[in-house]
Amino acid sequence: MEKTGFNILIGGEAGQGLVTIGQILAKTLVRSGYSIVVTQSYESRIRGGHNTFAVRLSPDEIVGPQEPVDLLVALNAETVALHRNELADQGRILVDEECETADDSCIRVPFKALASDKFSNVAALGVAGSLIGLDDKLIGTVMHEFFGKKDTQVAEENDRVLSEAYRWSADQPVSIRKPAPVTNPRPRLMMNGNEAIALGAISAGLRFCSFYPMTPATSIVLNLTAKAKRMGLIVEQAEDEIAAINMAIGASFAGAPSMVATSGGGYALMTEGVSLAGMTETPVVVVVAQRPGPATGLPTRTEQGDLEFVLHGGHGEFPRSILTPGTVEECFHLTRKAFDVAERYQSPVFVLTDQFLADSYRAVEPFDIDNLASVSAGADSSGIPVPYRRFALTDDGVSPRLLPGMSEHLVLADSDEHTEDGHITEDLTVRNLMVEKRLRKGDGIRRDAMPPEMQGEGKPDLLLVSWGSSKGPVSEAASRVKDDGENVATLHFSQVWPLVPDQFLGRLQEAREVACVEGNATGQLAGLIRRETGFTIEKRVLRYDGLPLTPEWILRELKR
Repeated sequence: MEKTGFNILIGGEAGQGLVTIGQILAKTLVRSGYSIVVTQSYESRIRGGHNTFAVRLSPDEIVGPQEPVDLLVALNAETVALHRNELADQGRILVDEECETADDSCIRVPFKALASDKFSNVAALGVAGSLIGLDDKLIGTVMHEFFGKKDTQVAEENDRVLSEAYRWSADQPVSIRKPAPVTNPRPRLMMNGNEAIALGAISAGLRFCSFYPMTPATSIVLNLTAKAKRMGLIVEQAEDEIAAINMAIGASFAGAPSMVATSGGGYALMTEGVSLAGMTETPVVVVVAQRPGPATGLPTRTEQGDLEFVLHGGHGEFPRSILTPGTVEECFHLTRKAFDVAERYQSPVFVLTDQFLADSYRAVEPFDIDNLASVSAGADSSGIPVPYRRFALTDDGVSPRLLPGMSEHLVLADSDEHTEDGHITEDLTVRNLMVEKRLRKGDGIRRDAMPPEMQGEGKPDLLLVSWGSSKGPVSEAASRVKDDGENVATLHFSQVWPLVPDQFLGRLQEAREVACVEGNATGQLAGLIRRETGFTIEKRVLRYDGLPLTPEWILRELKR
């Protein structure tokens, strides 16, 4: 299948404003009716280093990034050298007229004549917008909204440079393949995964979030901070991740639905706190935005390498749930689900995302939030006998959770093993009963587990298994294989724990060949499936260079 749509890659150094014009361009495209998928690649430097902002656009719905570049916007000569070989047929490069590495594919732009260095990125935005047929007034409107009420002279210079860029482009005999226009565009939001997680948490009833900054999770909390006053949230930057998880547990114990957001290195420090939540049966949502490890690894790149870590992080045995959104919409809805499951089963619940999805803007239909309920912390104290037993043994393992200070009852909790009323004990009979009680909650979590999503016909020749952010690229790779006449299906997991074999084992067994596509080096989901079902997925398509999966990369690996 031929690729659909159009792919723009903006490249340059950190500090040149490429993200600024990328976001303005992406939002203009969304308002023009296009579906978009943004991929951001950046080095862990404040200034310098080679960064890119890629926008794939199409009048039709698209779900993943693509590799061939139709328009390369080069803010420096290095971008030309690094990405010239990625050009699609008839692809073009926007480059400064003085660039020595330019060739016949280049459109030489007199950036110095159009704008000073400070505004050269706006000139590049204008030329690119003109070439692909975007309305200059719409770009101008989005640009004014982006910068807000800043210096009047700066706003006027932005307008002047944008107009000059459009005027210059109109006079050029430039041939470029343009994306198909959209008729009757419908209103949609431009949103990335981290923004959707923040909004999902707020809609679920979040009242407290603690954190220590760690890429790529920090922007979740920055979005919450921006809305904290309006929405009645408390957002607290702690001195470290140990303090952050314990603050969240304390707030939840007091009745405030709570969350922490971190990445692998931060979660490493949180694991004792996660065990505390397991022992005290305190609901808390933990968002882990994955990046390549071990240690600091590649702190601004992407990977799916922490599934096993999040599954086993925290000493002792207690139930948990791990949700792995694959789209921006799922980031919103699965974060809501995380709060519901955490409160219902009084346990830690994890939302496992990654840098690619965190930073990937998409065109999203506005969420219908009018009928979305938020969690209600704590149980009704009426009818609860005295003395109150916080950890009462029940058939389903879930005990009535009263909030301290909200009734006549004394609410006790302890990190040691305890009796039903919360007092420390070393009675080994009680120990057995409490372990079994906590594990019984896992039965309910399993009953509520989301089944993986199957697309395609039954008994396929090839079944592609995926999880999390690989959803879009795998789905598109499968579509391309189908268009070549092959019988292929996909099985995607948006929840990777608990795994319920009855939900998917038959699908694996009926396929002639199964391949698991993951962004890690060891096939962590494939290994987990084998552990839980005994089914071995022999073929594994694994990416671990820090870059996101693409349909083209998956197809190359399948052939290899």
